[in-house]
Amino acid sequence: MEIYSEQTENRAPRVLIVDDNPEIREIIHILLSGEGYELDEAKNGDEALAKTEENAFDLIILDIMMPGMDGYHTCMEIRKKSNAPILFLSAKTQEGDKMLGFSSGGDDYLAKPFSYNELVSRAKALTRRYQVYKGKNENITDGAAQPETIRERRRMPADGQQTFAGGNILRLHDLEINEMSETVTRGGHPVDLTDTEYEVLRLLVKNRRQIFSAERLYEAVWQEPYYYGANNTVMVHIRNLRRKIENDPKNPELIKTVWGRGYRCD
Repeated sequence: MEIYSEQTENRAPRVLIVDDNPEIREIIHILLSGEGYELDEAKNGDEALAKTEENAFDLIILDIMMPGMDGYHTCMEIRKKSNAPILFLSAKTQEGDKMLGFSSGGDDYLAKPFSYNELVSRAKALTRRYQVYKGKNENITDGAAQPETIRERRRMPADGQQTFAGGNILRLHDLEINEMSETVTRGGHPVDLTDTEYEVLRLLVKNRRQIFSAERLYEAVWQEPYYYGANNTVMVHIRNLRRKIENDPKNPELIKTVWGRGYRCD
């Protein structure tokens, strides 16, 4: 796990741009350097994997249609060693393409041609959440009392209950969520979730029997205003969660759909 310190918190976020098109890399480089990001580039999947071996990044912007190793497979390989958020860029905009992106470990998906403002906004949101996530690990020390982290402060479900520093164990049948280590097991076996999947699951389990609409889930987990298309983002994450935690994802027992209203855990 990447070591986190005050120095890490204060430095500019580091972003890796992975695209075989040099013009796209240059455009993104110009946009994000103007926002104060530290940037590195890779022109293919193999080069991206080599750079993630050598450096820690706060965001990886990843093209899908690249020669050799495509973005999906590159993402899966990166996920074996890094939890850094991955933003897919692609001209492929069908729902199936987006689902494949999320299921391979991506955190967000932006269609080409993209709005410059939207790219910057997505980059800021993803790096902000990831840096807060890394700050959480600073509190796991020798048992000494630590100040509440930003991520813990934002953990305020709609019913007003809050998780304080130190965390606890959440259980749903044989599913167990350790809020201290931010790990999930089912039947004693570890479940590998992305950061976003973990936050969706934690929110639903912590608020059992409450119905969360897609809008409410999106704004609580992504910490951004709901927008057209966010419903599909939520739906894909729920589908991926079910694939990972349900015995039969087509007949879910843990995360239920309340038709016309949203989702809940019973």
